[in-house]
Amino acid sequence: MTFDLSLFSSKLKKYREQFEASLDEVSAVTGISTQALAALENAERRPTGDEVLILADYYLCDYQFFISNEKLAPFEQTETLYRRHGNDFSKDDRWIVQEFLFLCECEEFLLNSLPRRDYKPFRFSKVGSYFKVHGEEAAKSLREHLGYSSIQVGSDIYDDVRRLGFHIFRRQLGNSNISGLYIKHPTAGKCILVNYSEDVYRQRFTAAHESAHAILDDDEDFIVSFVRDSNLVEVRANTFASRYLMPPDFLRNIPDSSNWTTDKAIDWANRLKVNSEALAIALRNANLISQSTEAQIKAVKVPSDRKIDPELPVSLSPGSRQRREQSLKRGLSSFYVNLCFDAYEQNVISAGRLAEMLLVSERELSEMADLYGKVLRYGN
Repeated sequence: MTFDLSLFSSKLKKYREQFEASLDEVSAVTGISTQALAALENAERRPTGDEVLILADYYLCDYQFFISNEKLAPFEQTETLYRRHGNDFSKDDRWIVQEFLFLCECEEFLLNSLPRRDYKPFRFSKVGSYFKVHGEEAAKSLREHLGYSSIQVGSDIYDDVRRLGFHIFRRQLGNSNISGLYIKHPTAGKCILVNYSEDVYRQRFTAAHESAHAILDDDEDFIVSFVRDSNLVEVRANTFASRYLMPPDFLRNIPDSSNWTTDKAIDWANRLKVNSEALAIALRNANLISQSTEAQIKAVKVPSDRKIDPELPVSLSPGSRQRREQSLKRGLSSFYVNLCFDAYEQNVISAGRLAEMLLVSERELSEMADLYGKVLRYGN
């Protein structure tokens, strides 16, 4: 393979610009002098092997991306993403997106290296130009595909999404106006980011919403979902999420479905694990309530202490719960953490690689192992 210095230099400079990092900042972390970095970016000299590895580690991408023409990293997707939405992603949020994509790539590697869990790839062909109908039909079809009855409500949307072969992570973004992000990774495939800054029930809705983009907008390299966005693509994704989480047949079976009190709204919102606003809209769309009742239900606030996160079970001690929540905010789902430790226990990855995949130092790795009831081997 012939090394293309011009291409390497272009990628290196564009990646730094994507992250709005200065040469001094890159130098401080990598240990490569600013003069050496400038020379590399200007194609004035070839990088050493160590420099390629160090820079790939810094930018959280496969080192082969820098030395080949293969699309091994979502470089082009993120470049276009920030060109279109640069003002919506702060410097910190850009690094968060990069870490999210790194986790997706690691998860894909682990799933291909370990015995693949039972998963069910799903495809849906859109017919006609009615966006809401696409969302309704896709939700119904997917529910049938996953074996749900017309009145059955799933307990864990994140598990459903993973069964489709999608990668889904939650991460706390600084911009609360972004509810979620879908990106088609060149090697990992369909990747979904849910903003952990949102309410627990809203996160579930966003997970279903972004899954709609992965299913219905898979010709797009990425889609950013903003709160209260009302274009047709977002309306379709909202329709899908509503129908998937709150199937109309279930809503019609709610006793006395036209009459609602505050307690009743809270009770059924918790059973469906959705916010009152989403419940009200779904009931109204199913022609089960009047406009005035819709407004009444929307005004109800479901107490936060009644909302259970599927990855933060009530059985956890307060201390463990707090530490696991901190991990979730960093994008580390229980599914992903356990997958990483499974790979370590089966000698697929080393302890050093395990720490890297979990975005922690080797000291923090011991704490992570304790938190999840795992054991690290001495000397590895």
